[in-house]
Parts: sequence; structure tokens; C-alpha cells
Amino acid sequence: MTSASRALGLVLVALSALAWSLAGLFTRVIPLDSWTILAWRGIFAALGLALVVAIMERGRTFRVFLDMGAAGWSFVAVSGLGTLFFITSLKETTVAHVAVVYATIPFVAALLAWLALGERPRRSAIIASATALIGIVIMIGINNEGTIHGDLLAFGMTLCMAVLMVIVRRSPDIAIMPAACISALASALVCWPIAAAPLSVAGPDLLMLALFGLLVSAVGLAFFTLGARLLPPVETALLGSLDAPLAPLWIWLFFSEMPGGSTIAGGTVVFAAVLAYVAAEAARADPVLAQRQEPSTE
Repeated sequence: MTSASRALGLVLVALSALAWSLAGLFTRVIPLDSWTILAWRGIFAALGLALVVAIMERGRTFRVFLDMGAAGWSFVAVSGLGTLFFITSLKETTVAHVAVVYATIPFVAALLAWLALGERPRRSAIIASATALIGIVIMIGINNEGTIHGDLLAFGMTLCMAVLMVIVRRSPDIAIMPAACISALASALVCWPIAAAPLSVAGPDLLMLALFGLLVSAVGLAFFTLGARLLPPVETALLGSLDAPLAPLWIWLFFSEMPGGSTIAGGTVVFAAVLAYVAAEAARADPVLAQRQEPSTE
């Protein structure tokens, strides 16, 4: 891999984290019910992703949709459910809580990979998971900023994302972009009948919904998919974790919604556990750095 390719991968994954971190801001800015937001976001995201697939595949657009297979359709179902959990959690609890709960995804994914694929997590992952759990307890157990219901929805979203990672790990050739496109469209079709008068949405609200679907969902996933191909998974995870601290930052900047002391304390514990674990894995993956860290036998 050339240094230019690696640099491009770093930029693309960082931009995807930036795009995804705006989800909480859009959810707060758009004054509509969750189902209407989900319906329109799904439509615009599906349109954007379909355009990306058409550009990437060049003449094979319909074929890649037809050839997704069982793994692809599993991705569609789990991704759609995760989206429902995500948007509704942002309506039920604070963005800071959602971000911190989601920051535990490396550990949830490690546990699922162990159970489903037989990949035993390293001791460092177990220690980091326990540390992150302490942070979650501090965050949701001491204050009343969020709600247990909202935090559980956020964990449901986190669990769905971890399941998606296991699906991709088991089936590395899965067509992620077409599956994500169908998932977005399916979520829109499910939410449309129960949304509060979605056809009455117009003007600035419709524009914000279009930006939500195109910028956060379509562009974010496209950048992540392209960038992840150019980087080791551990570096992708490290950059992807930028989503968590950025999400509450936008809410603070635009709405002056400052997280409370216990949320900051618990979030700091979780972020420290995540970053320490990913940094350790990066060092392990770097042969030069790993050799430097090995005790000398001379």
C-alpha cells in the first residue's frame, strides 16, 4: 500500500465519522416526529446510495442488487432495525448518552465474534470492556439527563451495528452499498404509514431531511466503505470512533446543551477505554512498534 493510498484512506474514514456525527444535530433541528424523519431520511438516503452504486458499478447496477444473497438481505434487515433504534434513541435521550453507549461497539462486536465465529477476544479487550461498562454505569446511573428507555434504544442500535460487523466478517464479499440502499428504502416504507402527515412536509424541513439522508447516510457510508478498503481495520476503528466525541460537540455548539458532570465523567472513562484498546491493537499490528515494545532477550 502506498503512502498516498493510506493518507486517502485516513481522510475518507475521518470524513465519514464527521458526517455520521451530524445525525444528532439534524434530529434536533428538524421539528418533526421520529417516524416522519425516518421515512424521508430513508428516501433521500436510498436515492443517494443508489447513485453511488450506479457510479461505482457502471453498468452492473441492477445485477449487484439481484446478487446480494442471504448475507446481503440479513444486512438489510439488521441495518433497518438499527436505524429505527438510532433515530428514536436520539428523541428519547441525550446525544451525549447515545454517543457514549455507541462507543462500546468494539467490545460488543468482539463478544459477538467470539460467540458466532469462535474468535476469542484478547485479554486487553475484556479489560477494556469492563472499564467501559463502569463508565456506562456512571453515566446512566447517577444523573437524570437521559432516560433508561432511550439508553436501551441506543444499546439496541449498538448491538445491531455489531451484528452487521459480524455479518460482514463472515461474508467479506457482501455488497454493502446495495444492501444499505435497500435498507434505507425499506425503513422509509415501514415508517411512512405511521408517520404524522409526511406529505405535508415542505420548505426548510424537507431541505433539512434531504441533507440528513444524503450527507449523513449516503455520503458517510460511501466515504467509510471506500476508506476502509485502504486501511487496516484497527485504524478504521480508531478514526471511526471520532463520531462519538463529535456528536455531543455539535449539540453544545448549536444548542448550548452542555453534558452534565457525570455524563462527562462516564463518557471520559468509555472513550479512554476505547482509545486505549484501539491504540494497543494498532501497536500490535505494527511490526516495528511491536518489536520495540517486546522485552529484550539480550
